Amino acid sequence: MKLNKLLCNLVFCFGALIGHTVQAQELPEKPISLIVGFVPGGAADASARLIAKRLGQNTHRSIAVINKPGAGGNVAHQYVAKGPNDGSMLLLGSIGPLTVSPHMMDVGYEPFTDFAPISGSVNYPLILVTHNASGVRTLKEYLDLAKSHPEKVDFASPGFGSSSHMAGELLNMNAGVNIVHVPYKGGGQVIQDLLGERTMSYFGSVASTLPLIEERRLVPLATTGLKRPSYLPNVPTVSESGYPGFEVLNWYGFVAPADTPSVILDRWNEEIVKVLTDPNIVRQLIELGLTPQPTTRQEFADFMKKESAKWGHIIKNLSLKK
Repeated sequence: MKLNKLLCNLVFCFGALIGHTVQAQELPEKPISLIVGFVPGGAADASARLIAKRLGQNTHRSIAVINKPGAGGNVAHQYVAKGPNDGSMLLLGSIGPLTVSPHMMDVGYEPFTDFAPISGSVNYPLILVTHNASGVRTLKEYLDLAKSHPEKVDFASPGFGSSSHMAGELLNMNAGVNIVHVPYKGGGQVIQDLLGERTMSYFGSVASTLPLIEERRLVPLATTGLKRPSYLPNVPTVSESGYPGFEVLNWYGFVAPADTPSVILDRWNEEIVKVLTDPNIVRQLIELGLTPQPTTRQEFADFMKKESAKWGHIIKNLSLKK
């Protein structure tokens, strides 16, 4: 009897050891790279570093955030599309390179065959702002000016195909105006020229515009989500200002190079969702003005397809191809 019990215990322990070893092997033992297509300091970089730190703690892996800015994030996507498919390289993909730019130009990769979706990450609405000297204080005044004096109104963006660019074009289409798009090579330069009154308006990120709004150096006209964000409760959405259903969310999500084994993708999804639902991480993301967007792999794949179809339709209708 004692011998049988001993044998059972040994079998159980051996099975548990094997199970633990297999699970541990689902993620590479070598250092992990998380590629971000934007410069340090913005929403993408801040969220990536916060998530990567907790991911590393939970998985006992060394995870390095590597910034590869350029071409509105396309450079990083080109890099990861040719990266190792063993689970050691992840990309914080974004709306522009994954679902907008491929409809406008040759980006050097195919979003739905060169990448394997893992999970959504975070999203946030944009804020339409103008400088104090514009004399505009509401979205209606802004659009009225665009109709009566179109030469006085333009909108800047960090680059062709960015979410900021798309928000402006979607407003043009919905409001029947033709506000001129002025593309820049980055959000920092846009802010400088906006404050210097060399451009009139900008659909900016929370990180780049909210501090300046609070300092009364920029005027918020509207936000681009379907509901007002908690940090700007008195600023109306475009949707509630006469354009129902208007929504542009800047979003990020995790992908890996195509052909990464499913067992590894599943494990990364499990770990990423665990981080994005951690109350402490959720609190810190919300403090940054970001909404966590954890999903299953299939949900994120479906979300990407829906976003791609939406922006592809708008780009075709407005003839925005480069």
